[in-house]
Amino acid sequence: MSEIRGGIFSHSVDEPGSFLGMLNAERVHDINVELLFDAPSLTEWVTLGELRPHIGATLSLGGLENMVYAGASWTVPLFDSPVFVEVAFGGAVHTGNNIGPTPMPARSLGCSLLFHEAASIGVQLTENASIMATIEHASNANLCLDNRGLTNMGIRLGWKF
Repeated sequence: MSEIRGGIFSHSVDEPGSFLGMLNAERVHDINVELLFDAPSLTEWVTLGELRPHIGATLSLGGLENMVYAGASWTVPLFDSPVFVEVAFGGAVHTGNNIGPTPMPARSLGCSLLFHEAASIGVQLTENASIMATIEHASNANLCLDNRGLTNMGIRLGWKF
């Protein structure tokens, strides 16, 4: 393991009547934890930055959808600065409803298995510590009947070992 991250997210920030969920404090009830692993053989595939496998979970303390995910994260420093950007892609499983009417703000996600994507912009505060704004999305890409998808957004702290 090369890094651990954790933070708080706003749940389903793409709900109608919300400016990315940030104007509704009731949606800030998700906890996110993620582990990243060193994989020098993966990083050899990219010419810029670092490619690392990850596993993580976003847990809703508000009784809505939880998800566990895994995939790969590509972290790229911006120029010669402490600022970095990151994109991630993989798969997720969730605890939400799969089909049929679901009362809002819960989601009918269509399938138990989903694609999981994320993007972050962050700052390396010290050699070990970082802070990042992250948005994550999980969806079945219209492979199942329902596909409302789930988009969460928040702030995370990271610690490199």
